[in-house]
Amino acid sequence: MIRQDLIKRAAWIPKAFLEGIYTPIYEACSDSFREQLSLEEFSTFSAQFHQEVKQYQELPASIVPWGNAVRYVWVDESGENGMSAAIDANGTILGLRLAHLSRFPETDDAPTKGIYQLPFHGEWFTYWGGANELLNYHYAYPSQRYAFDFLVMRDGYTYAGDPLRNESYFAFGQPILAPAAGKVLKVSDAVLDNELVGAVNERYAAGNFVEIDHGNGEYSLLAHLQHGSVTLKPGDSVEQGQVVGRCGNSGNSSEPHLHYQVSDSSDLLHSKSLPIRFATVPHVIQGMTVQGQKKVDDYV
Repeated sequence: MIRQDLIKRAAWIPKAFLEGIYTPIYEACSDSFREQLSLEEFSTFSAQFHQEVKQYQELPASIVPWGNAVRYVWVDESGENGMSAAIDANGTILGLRLAHLSRFPETDDAPTKGIYQLPFHGEWFTYWGGANELLNYHYAYPSQRYAFDFLVMRDGYTYAGDPLRNESYFAFGQPILAPAAGKVLKVSDAVLDNELVGAVNERYAAGNFVEIDHGNGEYSLLAHLQHGSVTLKPGDSVEQGQVVGRCGNSGNSSEPHLHYQVSDSSDLLHSKSLPIRFATVPHVIQGMTVQGQKKVDDYV
């Protein structure tokens, strides 16, 4: 759960920016932030950025998975300007970003032809997802623009125990399911999970993965799977809900999580990512906890 006192603590930041009161914001920032930027530089940039910003809308806040820090996102009424702030339990602003946001309405409003289920059981947290770069860092790249990163969070944390061990993370080893029926096109199962957590493997960015051809010009990619967990091979037919592997920490992954996207081509590096129509949730964006597919036992 997001602590209500932290939510209230964050509300003053966009208000202060809009009123041109920059000094308290600057003083609340971390020492490392203030070492890189003087108050004069901060105030000048803030004033220039907010010349045309009249009002901010707070979007769902996502819990940053370290300590009690919480990350907030605000976007102005035009959707062209936004701000994010990460605040710790002491009220210190650990990270602050003001950004002019790119928009691609021609694809934002062109969802998949197929309808897809969320590719897991139980409740998962949407860490990255949405139609701007503050909600979804993938948005800057056409081949990943509408991708999601899902993980499992409990009481504001994604792990219990040693944060350097994959086994400490609630998502690690969880079954990953086919989001719709199709034929397996490509798989990878030989990439080792990153040890220790925090190390990444940029050489094999997707890590272990399963790519499914749904037969309608749309292709699902389920990536960063656990080493040795993929149960399928190219050419296999899969049904919606069938286990395809387990959540891991392989590839360019900073902690155990699932990367999921649907693309318009099997050539993922040169394809275009598509906004996914989910069967149970109209719009999934960063900060949302979503309920996955039911297990067979859930129907009994």
